[in-house]
Amino acid sequence: MNLRSLFSLFSSDLAIDLGTANTLVFAKGKGIVVNEPSIVALNKTTGEIEAVGKEAKEMLGRTPGNIVAIKPMKDGVIADFKVTEKMLNYFIHKAHNRKMLVHPRIVIGVPSEITQVEKRAVMDSAYRAKASEVHLVEQAMVAAIGAGLPITEPGGNMVVDIGGGTTDIAVISLSGIVYSRSVRIAGNEMDDAVINYMKRKHNLLIGERTAEQIKIQIGSAWELDRPLTMEVKGRNLIEGVPKTVEIHDGEVREALSECIATIVNAIRVALERTPPELSADISDRGIVLTGGGALIKNLDKRIREETGLPVSIADDALASVVLGTGKMLSDFKLLRRISIDQ
Repeated sequence: MNLRSLFSLFSSDLAIDLGTANTLVFAKGKGIVVNEPSIVALNKTTGEIEAVGKEAKEMLGRTPGNIVAIKPMKDGVIADFKVTEKMLNYFIHKAHNRKMLVHPRIVIGVPSEITQVEKRAVMDSAYRAKASEVHLVEQAMVAAIGAGLPITEPGGNMVVDIGGGTTDIAVISLSGIVYSRSVRIAGNEMDDAVINYMKRKHNLLIGERTAEQIKIQIGSAWELDRPLTMEVKGRNLIEGVPKTVEIHDGEVREALSECIATIVNAIRVALERTPPELSADISDRGIVLTGGGALIKNLDKRIREETGLPVSIADDALASVVLGTGKMLSDFKLLRRISIDQ
């Protein structure tokens, strides 16, 4: 057994999809080891962390005065430095079963239109969380790799990655990005749209978690084959008391329509800006959707109707970015070609 393979046995390399809604961590040789909401519950009086991830999400909107549940990522980038660092630290330790002495090499997926300052913020947080090397890759690119697209070939691939904070659209050929665009309309905006709609239409105030459940359970982008309804509990704005309202899929479709129209428009613009040779490839291969937003019912159908192109959803849409990033860990040659931290 040579030294190299012995070293890889102890290798602690990680791929991280530091998302606005969820953070996923992929450990080399192990697969996805962490998949939790990007939320931290902090105790304001002591500055200590009360909970991270799933436990912290349970606390959203339910905390007493001295505990705050913070989402440190906004629009796909770091909004709160200190908290992001603590969260990363927690997830890295969790991925390594709490071994304290590891200094992993880390590859992180970031939105494509990220600024230099935002790049530095992500890298600094990872270095402070004890990484030995940090590489950044564009989410759309790694999402395409994770979805199994043949990105190294000379042919156009179009991927639309709808996350929590951003929707990344990219046309990829020969392991490079020919066109990319990041719109800050994605899952979180959809949740807000549901909250506002319930306020306007039903005088009902609901929280973020309820809005997300409505979107997941009965949200759709195109008429459904059979109608769906759901009971929603919230606070009546006029009487101020808890109340339950029954809503149907058509209402949620109306609530989401603006967000979805923005995403479809961005796809249309991307298609217009694509060089003609690659357009021909895309009309054969179609568009691949990844990210949590790709799971909205009939979104593929809506895009198909509006663009006339074949649309497919990646097998493991929620994990495409982290799986693609994970592939970088064993293919450093490709990583060098596509990393953006130079």
